[in-house]
Amino acid sequence: MVRLDTKRAKRITSATRSSKLNGHDKEKIGLTFLNSVHPAIKQQLADATDLKTFLETAGDLSLDKRKQIVEQALILFEENFVHLPLKESMHGVNPIQKLRLIKHRLEQETDAELESELTFHSEILDIFNSVRDLHTNYLLPFPFAGKIAFLPFQVEEYFENGEPHYIATHFVQGFSHPHFKTGVEIKLWNGVPIGRAIELSGDLHAGSNLAARHVRGIDGLTIRPLVRSLPPDALWVVIGYTDLDGVEREIKQDWIVTSSLPTFVEANADSLSTSAASQGIDLEAHITQETKKMLFAPEVLAAETKETKLSTQKAAAGQTVPTTMSSVFHAKSVNTTFGEFGHIRIFTFSVNDPGAFLHEFIRLVELLPQNGLILDVRGNGGGHIWASEGLLQVLTPVDIAPQPTQFVNTSLNLRICQRHETNPTGQIDLGAWVPSIRRSVKTGAVYSGGFPITPVDFANQIGQRYHGPVVLITDARCYSATDIFAAGFQDHDIGHVLGIDDNTGAGGANVWTHGLLQALLRFPSPPDDGIPYEDLPDGANMRVAIRRTLRVGKQAGTPVEDLGITPDSRYHMTKNDLLLGNIDLLNKAGEILSRMSVRRLNVTTTLNQNTLTLQVETLGLTRVDVYVDGRPIESFEVTDGIQSIEVSLPAGAMLLELAGFNANEYVASRMLDL
Repeated sequence: MVRLDTKRAKRITSATRSSKLNGHDKEKIGLTFLNSVHPAIKQQLADATDLKTFLETAGDLSLDKRKQIVEQALILFEENFVHLPLKESMHGVNPIQKLRLIKHRLEQETDAELESELTFHSEILDIFNSVRDLHTNYLLPFPFAGKIAFLPFQVEEYFENGEPHYIATHFVQGFSHPHFKTGVEIKLWNGVPIGRAIELSGDLHAGSNLAARHVRGIDGLTIRPLVRSLPPDALWVVIGYTDLDGVEREIKQDWIVTSSLPTFVEANADSLSTSAASQGIDLEAHITQETKKMLFAPEVLAAETKETKLSTQKAAAGQTVPTTMSSVFHAKSVNTTFGEFGHIRIFTFSVNDPGAFLHEFIRLVELLPQNGLILDVRGNGGGHIWASEGLLQVLTPVDIAPQPTQFVNTSLNLRICQRHETNPTGQIDLGAWVPSIRRSVKTGAVYSGGFPITPVDFANQIGQRYHGPVVLITDARCYSATDIFAAGFQDHDIGHVLGIDDNTGAGGANVWTHGLLQALLRFPSPPDDGIPYEDLPDGANMRVAIRRTLRVGKQAGTPVEDLGITPDSRYHMTKNDLLLGNIDLLNKAGEILSRMSVRRLNVTTTLNQNTLTLQVETLGLTRVDVYVDGRPIESFEVTDGIQSIEVSLPAGAMLLELAGFNANEYVASRMLDL
């Protein structure tokens, strides 16, 4: 653990820090390559410095501020943390007692007797990490908040003959070395065999299962969001590797610290809004994903600032479809050895408007091949739960049942829910949970009743728009709203889940910030008496898993937390995948799609007085039933191709629904506003 002379740290002003960032000092600490980065991130990396210089800026957290942090953490764990019974059982931990012990110790100490600030942060982080819940976080104060520590390359894993290998893949533009290049195999990390180094790195993070801890360990080798974890103990890393000619070599690389990109999550998390109350996101994964984009795909950042010219033309083979949400989607037509298919990568569900998210997805998917879709959510840390569950309807004819969620029954949770029982703010409605939390006084129930966060109407208002087969690609970095999406995909039998890890990250909860909890008791006016949540010092923050999610369908009632979603089949990444654009992975997905049934149910309408003529294009269907405003009107036998169907409309008809069947099996649907 690095210990700081706090008096010296106080003397270092921002002007002094800035003076350390001139070209001479960058050359001295080996950061001259940052002068050659992509123009889109040059400004972002202008304040980059080495770890040693950054650590000199850390301050001195007073005794009173430390007491305040511990007291607020105790409130969250005792009164709000929905997974506490599960975590105590599964991981054998007692975070509340640990916090009480720290509180007791601080009550006996004076400012002069305090351990270093980093030691205190380490203790609190260890307690939060012990419950292995990436929703429940202690977020570090200044100067750590808003900073990332990174190495200028990425490490990724592939398998050969069942054995894992680790190679350096992407590099920051401007970095060059005669031997340390893309594709070199990494064997040692500060003298530790790479597999063991990943285990040690994974223990610093709160992955709730082995697969999640493993991938967090890989990411943590080269990227550390300092809002969620302390800076590395070592100021530099010595990497032992085998170069492209098979020669064993070493390279020493300093850790670099710079500002992280601003995120939608941080900007909106404390607001009294439906969006803030409906978040399911792993903040660390979100920042890591944004950092990878900044360092290794800066051209994407540049594209986000430019006006996008949209196309209405179907995508040609290998063609990317332009999107207005390039930070969210990447859509293209891909050629595989099993045919041409659509491919959409969803990087995040962090959007402010889930309705706009759905409409842009529909626009993209309708321009892609309709005989099969590869939907890739690897690395997606989650976001708006409405967006994740709302997307399911687009891919299946069946009605979507959003996952029910539960509070842990406590007096403070009851106060919060009662205050918003009748939705007085017009934003957050918690009334459904109130009766069951009240009853728990009599019944002794641990959890409230279960009610969805995503409204059922929103989850079914658009209906199916893509009728081809779908393969969903997941990994252990999928978390929270993405776990919820993957669970819904599997529970509604939408398609095949192909996982490159044994399960997803297993984040089964809705997360609220400490600031949102404050706001829920402060508003509407007048504020609630005796609000226990106090402002945290020096920009520190906390988040807590507030409502746990339960699966539906065949696994109804099973919690998502810690268990995650087990894929229908497991795939091991290859070296070609890492170096040649996921070529083998896409071929595997294409192979699975080629064995699945293709459906089609397209319709155009012409209205003449009360007679509606339908031009219906079908594939893989034998019957189409027609409903108007929910009532059955007609039923027609169909064959593959285009056929004309006429139906008589009742006066005032508003909604047309077509239900497609194959041998009496309900397999396709289409909704149209009249």
